[in-house]
Amino acid sequence: MNFFNQVFFLVAFSLFVTNSHAALTIEISEGVSSALPVAVVPFSSTGASVNISAIVNADLERCGYFKMMAEQAMPSKPNTAATVNFNEWQAASQNYLVIGQLADGGSGQYNVQFQLFDVYKSGQLLGYRMTSSAADLRKTAHHISDLIFEKLTGKKGVFSGRIAYITTTNLGSKQQSQQLQIADADGFNPQTIASSVEPLMSPSWSPDGKKIAYVSFERKSAAIYVQTLASGERTRVAEFPGINGAPAWSPDGTRLALTLSKDGSPDIFILNLSSHSLTKLTKSFAIDTEPSWSPDGNTIVFTSDRGGKPQIYMVSSQGGDEKRLTFSGSYNARASFSPDGRNLVMVHGNGNDYRIAIMDMANKSINVLTSGRSDESPSFAPNGSMILYASKKGGTGFLSAVSIDGKIQQKLVFNSGEVREPSWGP
Repeated sequence: MNFFNQVFFLVAFSLFVTNSHAALTIEISEGVSSALPVAVVPFSSTGASVNISAIVNADLERCGYFKMMAEQAMPSKPNTAATVNFNEWQAASQNYLVIGQLADGGSGQYNVQFQLFDVYKSGQLLGYRMTSSAADLRKTAHHISDLIFEKLTGKKGVFSGRIAYITTTNLGSKQQSQQLQIADADGFNPQTIASSVEPLMSPSWSPDGKKIAYVSFERKSAAIYVQTLASGERTRVAEFPGINGAPAWSPDGTRLALTLSKDGSPDIFILNLSSHSLTKLTKSFAIDTEPSWSPDGNTIVFTSDRGGKPQIYMVSSQGGDEKRLTFSGSYNARASFSPDGRNLVMVHGNGNDYRIAIMDMANKSINVLTSGRSDESPSFAPNGSMILYASKKGGTGFLSAVSIDGKIQQKLVFNSGEVREPSWGP
């Protein structure tokens, strides 16, 4: 949702509606040309209902960095180091090989073991043993994927993370129900965190991944809630007259930056969650919204139209003078920092085209990453290598992801319905 539409939504309570929500699948539309050949041999298994090796294979395949070998093309299917014939895997042009075993450990526990080999060096790169409950086997598989990804790329994996998003279910008789949902990074295990016949928006993860802040209109006016995921307990933290929107967690999890219009025009405030005290950061007659913290907590970037059109500004989290950051393009909004603080991701617009772009904070250059005409709501992955965002094609909304160099493109597909406002969590 772009800058002006979001503000109008908060004031007038208007919202486009969609059909049903469903499970998510991920399609690779473009990967790196130098993708590394990797073979994940089916793990030997005794009675487990979860196919760990298939999950690992799917994780590595969809990240775009690896070219995975089809099972039917494998020259053999070893499960122990002693049975690996490196010559045949070299002949099959595979750079890396993953094998493993899954054994019933009794009392609902499983013993999981895997090894990662460098085929051309005929040597082991990784080897782990771990115990998992039956309920956590998918988490264990994603953890294995993270370990392999980090070993082969030098970057932390994000397969164990989660995403949040908003969907809408058609209840019939022109009624819709808004859902705030979270799911594993691969789209499995979707869970509804909040549901309302009134609009929900702006989900924001706490730094520890245990809570989500969001905006709800369930009481017929905008309010900001903080919800604990494990217990479902939630607290209404802001319900001032006018706009209550765009919550963003501080890196230490003790404060929220948010947009309030209780004093007139929308401004950026900081809410201390323990004392409930408010600090006003901006004092403009323009619209100031969409705050986001720097990783060190010292700086907040936000969107403002004080110069005539939406652009990105920066202010100390302690208050002070605001500084304009963007000058290229007629529209720049919804900015947030990369985990290392070196880049800003934003919605960058010219005319009626709205695309995802990143700014190098060192030289302020902007690199446009996507080619859609209605791309919005960008969110960095925890390792900073990918950006999750919402897009539209033919009036249908869906999620996509792009690498920070633009070389890897993914489309996250729901079986039916639309989805918006994604947020990539820890």
